[in-house]
Amino acid sequence: MASPWIPRMHLWEIDDQPWFPSFLRAYVQTGLTHAWTVHIPFLQASSPATIVADTLRRVLGSSVSRHTYIDFCAGAGGPTPFIERALNSQLARSAAHTVPATASSGVTVDGTSNASSSETPSYAAVADPEKKSATVHDEDAAVQFVLTDLHPHVESWEAASKKSDHLTYVSSPVDAASAPEVLLRRYAGKDKKKGIFRLFNLAFHHFDDDLARAILKNTVETSEGFGIFELQERTLGGFATCLMFGFFIFLVAPLLYWWSPVRLFFVYVIPVVPFVLVFDGIISCLRTRTADEVEALLRTCGADSDGWEVKSGREQVIWPCGYLNWVICSKKAA
Repeated sequence: MASPWIPRMHLWEIDDQPWFPSFLRAYVQTGLTHAWTVHIPFLQASSPATIVADTLRRVLGSSVSRHTYIDFCAGAGGPTPFIERALNSQLARSAAHTVPATASSGVTVDGTSNASSSETPSYAAVADPEKKSATVHDEDAAVQFVLTDLHPHVESWEAASKKSDHLTYVSSPVDAASAPEVLLRRYAGKDKKKGIFRLFNLAFHHFDDDLARAILKNTVETSEGFGIFELQERTLGGFATCLMFGFFIFLVAPLLYWWSPVRLFFVYVIPVVPFVLVFDGIISCLRTRTADEVEALLRTCGADSDGWEVKSGREQVIWPCGYLNWVICSKKAA
């Protein structure tokens, strides 16, 4: 993340408030999902969800297929179903292009030829919500993703899971600070072949320091790694991106919501949706932690984190100033 120009402030967001109408909250969450999944030609190389999949594969390397990925703050689903399709599409292509060393004179990286390791899926291949991830033919290469939340959105999750053989959900409430052992055992497998990797997509900034430490403590004690992905940062560019997003909603709403006059009413006539997206986006910028701040919480969470390494970075998701900031922490290889 770029150096922040203002200290972190844990202020409140409208979308978090119990008095905010649930139907408007659903509209706002849909807008946030589009922020993850829409690909704007010329302004974006690919969607942010696809960039998350690229980042997981690049940073985790050969261990990427040895995890089950559990989203502990899935909300209504968010980007995780799209990340699942993108990552498994990449893994399937990588497996299909793997050439035995005895049959190729080319250099390979993690068992994948250089040509295939540089490939990324087109957005069209991963963003169609009606398209199942049938492109994943190698079941051993595919990884499982799980949707959980303290407040489950079962109806939305069930609809998403029907579109992929590698996406499932937990219908009961799951507390990220106290993950049920039965849940972790189920997705690690009887022989614990799969490690648990936790995902926090546009979520970790919602936790105050005490709750963040409690979640990290439980993560270190029960998981193999975690990834924090945020679409905002405490910089002038981050604030500018939030304002751009509000303008973007005005432009694309007719294309996205032409079938829903009620949604369009709350975008144009009474512009609650764009206002909340911009206001909460700016507050999210103020709440977002740098990688150093996350690591400080990790080292003081009360669990032994000596064997954990922290990697971080930022990837441009929209020109000129929109960036995906990521922190990936995992156990060091023995």
